[in-house]
Amino acid sequence: MIDTSKTLAPPGHHITLSAHNPSDALGVADRQQAELDMRESVVRIAELQHRLWAEGRRSLLVVLQAMDTGGKDGVIRHVFSGMNPMGMRVVAFGIPTELELSHDFLWRIHKEVPPRGKIGVFNRSHYEDVVIARVHNLVPEDVWRRRYAEIREFERHLTDNGVVILKLFLHISKEEQLKRLKSRLTDPKKNWKLSPDDFRDRKHWKDYQLAYEDAITECGVPCAPWRIIPADRKWLRNVVVAQIVRETLEAMDPQIPPAKFDFTTIEVE
Repeated sequence: MIDTSKTLAPPGHHITLSAHNPSDALGVADRQQAELDMRESVVRIAELQHRLWAEGRRSLLVVLQAMDTGGKDGVIRHVFSGMNPMGMRVVAFGIPTELELSHDFLWRIHKEVPPRGKIGVFNRSHYEDVVIARVHNLVPEDVWRRRYAEIREFERHLTDNGVVILKLFLHISKEEQLKRLKSRLTDPKKNWKLSPDDFRDRKHWKDYQLAYEDAITECGVPCAPWRIIPADRKWLRNVVVAQIVRETLEAMDPQIPPAKFDFTTIEVE
């Protein structure tokens, strides 16, 4: 098993992404064994999801953030492949709609938080409002800076109401991102994923890194800390995330509730 404590971004400490190696193996020497461990984690996650659903008292929210090509879709496909779709929901947050813009920035997020008993996965999230909004000057600085405190209070409110929040930053290098973007250019099956903006955004790489560092630093709280996942190797990224999700659910330890009535009163003919 991987020592996933190495991925934790300690709350209260300034986070510098350059101090985290996107190609870090986290001590994994045997890829074949690691992938076998992941399959075991996928099965275990499915079992724990069933218990969480039956218990119906708490929920798990997995927040995925990354630079383009960082692997959010890949994580969702592989890590959550064994789950019962009825007990989970994946929400992808794109450019806000006119309706969403007519509300506060957390409105569209709050209404998608998983209800008790379910697992929710956010492909991008409220952190776009302190990353993209900052890098592209979509709102004034005093607005996005104020959002850090609003996000901290929002996440505390959720955890106080039974939502366990798991925040994962999939950390990819600029060099690996270029390789993946080029593969989308040359592979017809991947062309649909590509946009000219993907290459234009690379000019803002340093700005994005700084925005993520500040978001992770400012919004990493004990009740909802960040994890920084080395994402240059897709298989390792998936193995690490699967183990973290498994460990999170095991720590929650959901329990199957007792029957709501006395079975001895049932007449079986």
